[in-house]
Amino acid sequence: MIVFYLFFYCSAFAQEIYMKTLPDGTIKFTDSPEGEDYVLFNVNGPPPKKSAVSSKNFPLLNVWDDYLLESSVTHGVPFALLKAICVAESGMNPGVVSKAGAIGLMQLMPKTAQYLKVDPWDPQQNVDGGANYIRKQIDRFQNYELALAAYNAGPGNVKKYNGIPPFKETQVYVRRVMDIYQHFLTQNGTVSQ
Repeated sequence: MIVFYLFFYCSAFAQEIYMKTLPDGTIKFTDSPEGEDYVLFNVNGPPPKKSAVSSKNFPLLNVWDDYLLESSVTHGVPFALLKAICVAESGMNPGVVSKAGAIGLMQLMPKTAQYLKVDPWDPQQNVDGGANYIRKQIDRFQNYELALAAYNAGPGNVKKYNGIPPFKETQVYVRRVMDIYQHFLTQNGTVSQ
């Protein structure tokens, strides 16, 4: 099991990661797929639909729960909301980097991480920084949907449009994160196979 996580974590630094489920249920990850049965994990695409959120599709789904719980308590953000943001932002992959340069589980931009005084490459600090940032947005906008829109498109855009900006990416992001959040609430934040 440790070898699996080490392999996955090290492979995550490649630009594209592919995965496939083997007949025995084992999930194999690679940065160089050997056939058409591999699926690309696309951190730059839209968040997954709640029906796709399972430990089968996201093998690291419950690995970071201790960090999420600690940051949830520290910053007063629901555990299920933080976990939904992580699934949407990174697929629970701590080494992923978006095309825009956002890093890690909560996809912190380097300047945001610097402002929050966290190392975005450290999963615990990344989660804590993301929790701190979403808490600031919740306090500012008094609403989870607007806070999520600010997390995705920036608080300036939420103010400019006096609501969720008319960007398709942001509208899909807010809807999917809220769906995943509701999904986790019905499962107490954890998902089994």
